[in-house]
Amino acid sequence: SYLGDRSSCAENGSMLNFTSSSAQGLNSTCIGKLPLSASRSVCRSHTPHMGYSVTSSSAVSAHTTASVIVAVVEGRGLARGEVGMASIDLKNPEVILSQFADNTTYAKVITKLKILTPLEIIMPNTACDAGNTKLFGLITEHFKNVTFTTVQRKYFNETKGLEYIEQLCASEFSTVFMEVQSKYYCLAAAAALLKYVEFIQNSVYAPKSLKVHFQGSEKTAMIDSSSAQNLELVTNNRDSRNGHTLFGVLNYTKTPGGSRRLRSNILEPLVDAETINTRLDCVQELLQDEELFFGLQAVISKFLDTEQLLSVLVQIPKQDTVKTAESKITNLIYLKHTLELVEPLKAALRNCNTPLLKAYYSSLEDKRFGIILEKITTVINDDTRYTKGCLSMRTQKCYAVKPNINEFLDIARRTYTEIVDDIAGMITQLAEKYNLPMKTSFSSARGFFIQMNADCSTLPSGQLPSEFTKITKMKNTYSFTSADLIKMNERCQESLREIYHMTYLIVCKLLNEIYEHIHCLYKLSDIVSMLDMLLSFAHVCTVSDYVRPEFTDTLAIKQGWHPILEKIAMEKPVSNNTYLTEGSNFLITTGPNMSGKSTYLKQIALCQIMAQIGSYVPAEYCSFRIAEQIFTRIGMDDDIETNASTFMKEMKEITYIIQNANDKSLIIIDELGRGTSAEEGIGICYAACEYLLNLKAFTLFATHFLELCHIDALYPNVENYHFEVQHVRSSAIKKEKIAYTYMLSKGYTEEKNYGLKAAEVSSLPPSIILDAKEITNHIAKQILHQQKSTPEMMKHRAVYHLAMRLVQTARNSRLDSDSLRIYLKGLKKKYKASCPAAE
Repeated sequence: SYLGDRSSCAENGSMLNFTSSSAQGLNSTCIGKLPLSASRSVCRSHTPHMGYSVTSSSAVSAHTTASVIVAVVEGRGLARGEVGMASIDLKNPEVILSQFADNTTYAKVITKLKILTPLEIIMPNTACDAGNTKLFGLITEHFKNVTFTTVQRKYFNETKGLEYIEQLCASEFSTVFMEVQSKYYCLAAAAALLKYVEFIQNSVYAPKSLKVHFQGSEKTAMIDSSSAQNLELVTNNRDSRNGHTLFGVLNYTKTPGGSRRLRSNILEPLVDAETINTRLDCVQELLQDEELFFGLQAVISKFLDTEQLLSVLVQIPKQDTVKTAESKITNLIYLKHTLELVEPLKAALRNCNTPLLKAYYSSLEDKRFGIILEKITTVINDDTRYTKGCLSMRTQKCYAVKPNINEFLDIARRTYTEIVDDIAGMITQLAEKYNLPMKTSFSSARGFFIQMNADCSTLPSGQLPSEFTKITKMKNTYSFTSADLIKMNERCQESLREIYHMTYLIVCKLLNEIYEHIHCLYKLSDIVSMLDMLLSFAHVCTVSDYVRPEFTDTLAIKQGWHPILEKIAMEKPVSNNTYLTEGSNFLITTGPNMSGKSTYLKQIALCQIMAQIGSYVPAEYCSFRIAEQIFTRIGMDDDIETNASTFMKEMKEITYIIQNANDKSLIIIDELGRGTSAEEGIGICYAACEYLLNLKAFTLFATHFLELCHIDALYPNVENYHFEVQHVRSSAIKKEKIAYTYMLSKGYTEEKNYGLKAAEVSSLPPSIILDAKEITNHIAKQILHQQKSTPEMMKHRAVYHLAMRLVQTARNSRLDSDSLRIYLKGLKKKYKASCPAAE
């Protein structure tokens, strides 16, 4: 597999020789790097044999785990803004096609690419021509460490793309034709991608072997890359290796496929309540049925990386080498191991009750699993299986094929056995000759070698005999070899090459018989990854007290807490309530620095995402309105790479939210307008709030501008909340200190000049603190005046809230007649209390 090792590709000229007539034009390469002082991309063309651009070594090493290649193409003329995308994971034989209309910010494209974490991005050479650089410039700006390749526009050919898909798509997924036959741009991207991958891999995919599916952007919620970073969904902002992220909290998966599925779900939560509830039903059953939970977990943990296994199996190498032969044999053993787990998995699911688990059980009854296993066992030994340890696995590969199938193979294996026995005998003789405790060891790099545990003082003259070479010592363990052993290792390798070559021919013949049935493995990998993720969700609930979410038109969380903070603190954080409805959809939070505002806002977004991926949520009770988009504006940093000040960064982020938000969005804004003067900051905040108030989006807004709290007098859908603090007087130092409760209460904060109180705790000189207090009081008397609510305003507000509660009751109430009557009387009483002028 091509996994980012550029050096190996550069050395192999034949792999990247694009001068053949079939590949003419795959040679125009463009590197898009944005210098700090400039805003245009720099394009360079390379010599014809170099079909890719090379990034710095640090960039490559950062992406050694990345294995996704993505082709992106945008429509021209009237179709500008229509973007087609095709991606293939080199570890997973699945082509994902996407096509969507995007606005000038290209938010969907950037978000999609961030989720895919590409190794390489392919674009047409016209993408960096004058007038077409907007999308190219944005992609190069956001993906500085990713390799960019441009190929001639003619390779982005939708007719060719459809032909490729018809040729390579497994019959199981043929319904994709209906979805994509009129989506020209994703087909064009697929054509360029598959042609390019063929050159990189130096292999082609077997006909009818790939899983191809169309992934529209309407089935999942959109979380832009900035919000994913702010909320620390998959990467911790302080330390990228740290597990204190939402992914880290939820990840108890046992397989690589389950882990990948969890990550992509967190970045793209579901928006279909029925699908989410189906998942939640499964989690509930797993929590209630201990036998099912542990039985499934035991089987799932034995699965290998099914997607990567499939990827290697469906590739047909253009050249037969010892390495490809060994790889194919290994993967056939892995396939046998995987298929032998189907029956135990079925047995674990046999008595399940939820529809999704029942559907998985039915899928596993597919007869093709048995057919493939039967075909394998006619050729491969029954006791051949996946084992750990390179020598054990080498032995398994040597003796994988049953005896009497190929006479020459049997002779080669006898020869190999004799050589191995001779090596063991020779080392025994050497041990006796020198009276030293030698033993035979093996590593894939060195082959057979001698190992010995001994103190150098026990050796004659403190050294090993002169016939031993390549001596390495670690503590009291010596590793070494001899000239005779090196020769025997060479004979052993030669014998192995013969065995692998003959076994490979048998395996290839077997695989050709299997290919027509292999599609059922796509189904299996999908089942395993989904079950792994659902088991992980259930596991989290056993570690902490989470509750099943409901989906209504209200965001209501009773005693919810921050899931990541709980993991960091190793104890339950302070919990708080949240209530947002269509009638009270804008929540303003105030409170001193460090009182918990930012943590609280992030907590709401994290709980929303957890609910929408089918996980239980950290709360006593929770109800959510499904969010189609989640936006956050958090942080106060400059961005020197794009030459943006704190204020400009704030403005860019709020502009992005205003341009893209809709009535079904969840918007989190933590501090706005702090990067400029107080008067301008308040003005911008007020104007932005008024704009967002006209949407039905649920908005949580934290601010230090107390003047903003009075917006509720004009807009009845605004609610004010604050974080309480307590004042503690220390008798020892005769000073008042603030004690944070992290408790959220209705109304806005009564605290004044809490910035000065925070400054007092620091080591600022007392004279400066005193001056600052005087100046602040003087300014407050001059310019601050509270806006009072008139009785008429109070009445309007009370009427509005009553109306909204009645509408909500009509929509969602499950109360019986008597309970409903009591509730309505309570509403009437509350209305009269909040509006003295009401009749």
